[in-house]
Amino acid sequence: MPVTPTPPDRSVEERWMDRALELAAEATADGDVPVGAVVVDPDGVVIGEGRNTRERDGDPAGHAEVLALRAAAQQLGEWRLQGCILVVTLEPCPMCAGALMLARVDRVVLGAWDPKLGACGSVWDLPRDRRATHRVEVLGGVREPECQRLLVNFFVDRREGTGPAEGE
Repeated sequence: MPVTPTPPDRSVEERWMDRALELAAEATADGDVPVGAVVVDPDGVVIGEGRNTRERDGDPAGHAEVLALRAAAQQLGEWRLQGCILVVTLEPCPMCAGALMLARVDRVVLGAWDPKLGACGSVWDLPRDRRATHRVEVLGGVREPECQRLLVNFFVDRREGTGPAEGE
């Protein structure tokens, strides 16, 4: 996986990730892939939350990151989320990476890397692309074991027939 600098104390990011993990766990009740996200303002206050709702709402854009960004923008009354941090349990896909860049988020903190669709360093690295008009700092691997475990258990349950019947 990509190497990301680690700040000296990750306890703050871990607390935010705890909430994202709670939201991710809620997504499984509706058969959605367990991904949760929060947006934190420059003062460290959570101003937006989201969890995957693609299955529940039949919405292809119902990704945790998009919903958290929308909630934060609504809370601020402003689409520019400068100075804000997006905390998410799974590395954003290209759509979500694009959304966080367009929202002018300063930093993304992610839990598990996504070797299939990750767009923040795994498969693509959109937020740090030198051609981008807004670059985003990426910090990965925060609470990674917990984030991975939630995803692995979800897909194991699907394969064994104990989880929801629909696909991703």
